[in-house]
Amino acid sequence: MGSWVEGMNEPFENSEAWRSARVLTNLVYSLCREGLLSRDFGLRDQLQRAALSVMNNVAEGWESLNTGEKRQAYNYARRSCGEVRSMNYILIDNHFVTETTNRQLHEQCERPGD
Repeated sequence: MGSWVEGMNEPFENSEAWRSARVLTNLVYSLCREGLLSRDFGLRDQLQRAALSVMNNVAEGWESLNTGEKRQAYNYARRSCGEVRSMNYILIDNHFVTETTNRQLHEQCERPGD
């Protein structure tokens, strides 16, 4: 089943939103393997699930043939970006990440919603 519903003959992997969500997910997974965050199982797991949800919901929306389902999947992706951004404040407030990493994560969270 292709992505022709989007008006393009391309798979979701070529979508800018999905590629940005993939970068976000990989950034989160990388952060979760390091330092104190790797031992905070609750925060780490929630952060990973939220980032992965962004990537998967973009793919799901892209592949959907139903406009309502497509919109709903993209909305879930956007909400998950908000969840990651919210947890990013916990990361900086509790010194899990540097200010540079915090900014990078925040900026990456905003890209999939563009």
